[in-house]
Amino acid sequence: MTDQSMDARAMAEALRLARRALHTTRENPRVGAVIYASDKILSAGWHQAPGHPHAEINALNALPDRALARGATCVVTLEPCQHQGRTGPCTQALIEAGISRVVMAMEDPNPLVRGRGRQALIDAGIEVEVGLMATEAALLNPGFIKRMTVGLPWITLKSAASLDGKTAMADGESQWITGSESRADVQRERARAGAIVTGIGTLLADNPRLTVRYAEIGLDPAPLSVDDQPIRVIVDSRARLPAQTNLTDCPGPVVWVTAVPVENHPLVETRRVTHWYLPDLSGKVDLRAMCQRFAEHGVNELFVEAGEHLAGGFIDAGLVDRGLLYLAPKLLGRGARSLYDVAPPDLASAPQVVFTDVRQIGDDLRLEWQLRENEWPWTQLKR
Repeated sequence: MTDQSMDARAMAEALRLARRALHTTRENPRVGAVIYASDKILSAGWHQAPGHPHAEINALNALPDRALARGATCVVTLEPCQHQGRTGPCTQALIEAGISRVVMAMEDPNPLVRGRGRQALIDAGIEVEVGLMATEAALLNPGFIKRMTVGLPWITLKSAASLDGKTAMADGESQWITGSESRADVQRERARAGAIVTGIGTLLADNPRLTVRYAEIGLDPAPLSVDDQPIRVIVDSRARLPAQTNLTDCPGPVVWVTAVPVENHPLVETRRVTHWYLPDLSGKVDLRAMCQRFAEHGVNELFVEAGEHLAGGFIDAGLVDRGLLYLAPKLLGRGARSLYDVAPPDLASAPQVVFTDVRQIGDDLRLEWQLRENEWPWTQLKR
């Protein structure tokens, strides 16, 4: 078997392993690594969670004999790091182990790493190749790439509606429009996010928890615990948050974002919620500023589950990277609530979307879409 075919085989395995951490890496990228010699895979590893060893270290530690690394090839989905974070630099570990060749899918977009890991390996006499299955590797980490390159999380807007595009009855009744299979799919989407955003209207109407119910969907969060939840975010321009809600009664961090100052709120005083005051010029929450702050706090992927007004606000602000719409085989009629509150002045000004995936889940349809203006290079390549 040639080096090229072994490289491809090893990279496919590294990508498969990296996906195992889709729901646990939080602020870190999902990375897999494979070590091989001749035509035999010797070991493999992946990064599991923040603070845990990186993929390359796990692959080295998985070798039955560390001496086997000498002269071997390491295939990794992302450029090995060359800085001291919560763990040591992977480049140094590969050099000390005697690895003679490294094949990486893509350069790390992190300014602390970008190109430096590659150069450190070259300076140590290691042969380095870059670009194998780069698109597949990028698709694993859209949020990490976006956060490192433009300072924003990768934002998914999730909605559920009837076939006629209605999200709730006129009185607000909405549970449940979609079937259990769609709701389980939403749980898996929540689990990969660093933060889940809703609006005060949804909170007051439905009193949701917005937690990931791991056992319910058969998902093992290890090495995280079931209480290690994504940040839950309440967008509440006029500061109407009640003193007690299902959301704040559940474990996990909560951020409350308002457009008015807040004083003497019991949930702030007891530090159950973290309050951010982020008004825009129109008196609403500045959504872009909020998303930038979450990026600064290490949130790679932000998942929005909100009513028509907040959903429309994210669309109007051009912040949606991926729309996720579950359509149920029901018709709620003209008095029901609409899907997105957007109001283009004419047809030519209407936001343009591109459908990227359509599939059936149970009795429902699951549509993925993107704002055409927000198409990213890796999504263009995906199609």
